[in-house]
Amino acid sequence: MNVEGDDDMKMEMKVDEKSVYMWGYLPGALPQRSPILSPVEVRLPQSIDAGQLWSDVCGGGCGFAMAISDTGKLITWGSTDDLGQSYVTSGKHGETPEPFPLPNEISITRAAAGWAHCVCVTGVGEVYTWGWKECVPSGKVIGDPNSGQSQEKDIFERQNPFLTEQGTILSPRSGGSRSSGVDGKAVGDESTKRRRVSSNKQAVESSSSGDEPLSALPCLVALSPGVRIATVAAGGRHTLALSDTGQVWGWGYGGEGQLGLGSRIRMVSSPHPIPCIVSSSVGKDRREGQGYRAPGSYIKGIACGGRHSAVVTDAGALMTFGWGLYGQCGKGSTDDELTPSCVSSLLGISIDSVAAGLWHTICISSDGDVYAFGGNQFGQLGTGTDQAETLPRLLDAPSLENEHARVVSCGARHSAVVTDGKVFCWGWNKYGQLGVGDVIDRNIPSEVGLQEGCVPRVVACGWWHTLLQAQSVT
Repeated sequence: MNVEGDDDMKMEMKVDEKSVYMWGYLPGALPQRSPILSPVEVRLPQSIDAGQLWSDVCGGGCGFAMAISDTGKLITWGSTDDLGQSYVTSGKHGETPEPFPLPNEISITRAAAGWAHCVCVTGVGEVYTWGWKECVPSGKVIGDPNSGQSQEKDIFERQNPFLTEQGTILSPRSGGSRSSGVDGKAVGDESTKRRRVSSNKQAVESSSSGDEPLSALPCLVALSPGVRIATVAAGGRHTLALSDTGQVWGWGYGGEGQLGLGSRIRMVSSPHPIPCIVSSSVGKDRREGQGYRAPGSYIKGIACGGRHSAVVTDAGALMTFGWGLYGQCGKGSTDDELTPSCVSSLLGISIDSVAAGLWHTICISSDGDVYAFGGNQFGQLGTGTDQAETLPRLLDAPSLENEHARVVSCGARHSAVVTDGKVFCWGWNKYGQLGVGDVIDRNIPSEVGLQEGCVPRVVACGWWHTLLQAQSVT
């Protein structure tokens, strides 16, 4: 840290290494089923190539966590739960964080995880993804015998106990519906849309009977020549990728419009550009476009929810699309949005960043204010009630008074923000994912207790857990 002034007058300040803290529950990492109710430091693995410092946290999906080391290694830990309702995408099924088995020459800069798949970006703008096969587009498979990378395939198989003899990850079969959430609470109309998942035992039986593999090894995503991806977002079964020129690409499941392509296309097996910013002449022909051009010239931020998506333009306009049953698109209705369109009630407010959960959306303005909308069954909006909001609502909780929000993240049913020196969480807390010392849900932002001198930088929510990257300043 640079301090202006004469050398003799400079303040003595020491900035220690970046640390990663975790709270909540990871089934494979916590076999005693005891959730971590307050932040606990996560140590980097002691392997030679794992690195010495943490560079980023990525939350993780259902039952596993991800972070990135200073050497560009994707570090993962945790596993599936014993009911077989989360998926074999973590690479490591146990307590100790370990590098995910990608080719040694790959250096990861960004990563994200959905319900059943992972996606990451390399330093040269390439994208790798793996997990549920329907989430993985066509591309160069890492470990394909014809690609000359059988060594990586062998490593991946050795480190993944759920691999079949054919080298394919097992995951529960999709289809049908569920009537309740992971915690057993009814979710209303969601019951008609949720996927039914079977046990790992059934998956093993179906795979051994000759069915098509349900999950895929990591593959290099085939993008158009010259496209360099800067960051990625992963939803329930879809993926968004943002290029260094501000163009959004999408693939995976799009049945509710979450790919923004103007239709309910169920499966997009290769990356497609999503027309987020269009000319006014095109907009007039688009039913969802409202006949005007979105403020801005390019996209600067992306987020994926369970089955909806959100993007932020360089001019600070928020656009949403996809499933709208709980108002998570923020347009004042519960209709699905098949193409990206502005959240009109926020026009005139410059939005800096956005995050999306299973049924809700949270965004931060350039003034540091927090806006929330969508499903609120567990208090995940932070409004003080459990009532859903179909329009963005400014959070005016006393705990956020005089706080400037900087970073936001959404888990399935909980939310978190980092302000200047503090972390606040709210929503579902059955597994301690709020980090406030108990397992009681909160419907207003509640401060997470940190060690003195611990300065939070980035927060990332998974399904049942939360990760924090912080620095120690003395």
